[in-house]
Amino acid sequence: MNDLEYITNSNVPWECFENKTFFVTGATGLLGSILIKSLLKKNKKIRIIALTRKQPAMENKDLSFIYGDIAQKLKIDEPIDYIVHGANPTASKEFIDHPVETIKTIYEGTLNTLELAKEKNVKSYLYLSSMEVYTDMNTTSARSCYPEGKRLAENLCASYFHEYKVNAKIARLAQTFGAGIDIENDNRVFAQFARAAKEKKDIVLRTKGDTVRSYCYTTDAITAMLWILARGEGGEFYDVASKVPPTSIYDMAKCFEKVVFDIAESAEKLGYPPAKEIILDTAKLESLGWEPDKSIEEGGIKEMCRRVVEWKTFV
Repeated sequence: MNDLEYITNSNVPWECFENKTFFVTGATGLLGSILIKSLLKKNKKIRIIALTRKQPAMENKDLSFIYGDIAQKLKIDEPIDYIVHGANPTASKEFIDHPVETIKTIYEGTLNTLELAKEKNVKSYLYLSSMEVYTDMNTTSARSCYPEGKRLAENLCASYFHEYKVNAKIARLAQTFGAGIDIENDNRVFAQFARAAKEKKDIVLRTKGDTVRSYCYTTDAITAMLWILARGEGGEFYDVASKVPPTSIYDMAKCFEKVVFDIAESAEKLGYPPAKEIILDTAKLESLGWEPDKSIEEGGIKEMCRRVVEWKTFV
C-alpha cells in the first residue's frame, strides 16, 4: 500500500467532509499538496479552493486555484466549510536574512485566514504550527522571529475562538517529512540528507547534531490534521508526531549516509535553532480517535528515511 492509499483507507471520519468545500493555503507545499491529493482521491464530492503563488502541477474538476499573496486580504465569493492554513515560511536561512518579512507573513497570513473563517462561519479552521513554539523564548534574537511568530499566530487562533467563536484549532507539528519532498530544491535538513544519500555523498553537519526531536512522517501528519479538523476542540492545540523514538539530528543523518563534521562558528547565523530536546506528546491527539501509521511505528526513523530516498513522488 502506498502513502496515498494509506491515508484514504485510514480511520479518518471522512463522513464529516462529504459534499464540503475546503480552502487550503500553502497548496504547493509538502503537506498542502498531499492533503489536496488525499481529499480528491477519497472522492467524497469534496470541493477544494487552493491559494498559491505559482502554477501547480495538479488538475481536477473539483479543484480550483486562487493566485495571490497570503499577506493580502482574501476575497472568495463561494461558501467555505473548512480552512487549512499551511502557508508559512519554512527555510531557516530566511529567518536570519529576513526576520521582519518572516514574522509579518506569519501574522498577516493567519489574520487574513481567520477573518475569512469568521466571514464564512466555517465549520472548522486548522492552523499548522510548529514544535518550535516549545523553544526557549529569546525575543532579542532575530532567529526567534519564527517561533515567536508561531506563538503569535496560535494566540490569534485562540483569540478568534474566544471573541468571535471561530472554531479554530492548532496542530503543533514535529519536524515533518516524507515521500514527495522536493529533494533537489528543499534546503531543510532532512532534504539535504536525502539529497546526499541519492548522490552517494557524505552528509556534512555544521553542528554537533545533538538536538533531539520528535519527527512526523507525512501520512501521520495528514491523518492527524483531518482528525483535528473533524473532532478537535476550538481554541486548543494538538501535538502531532509519529510513534517513533525521539532522535538526534546526528542519528537521523546516519540513517541516510556517512556523516562528517564541519562545525560552524555560529550555528545561529546559518539559521539553526539552539540545540534543545523537543519531545511531543500525542495523547490529546489520540484521544480524538487518531491512530499512527503502524508501518512507520515499527520501522522507526530508518523507515521514514528509506521512503524519502526511494519514493520520488507522493502517489
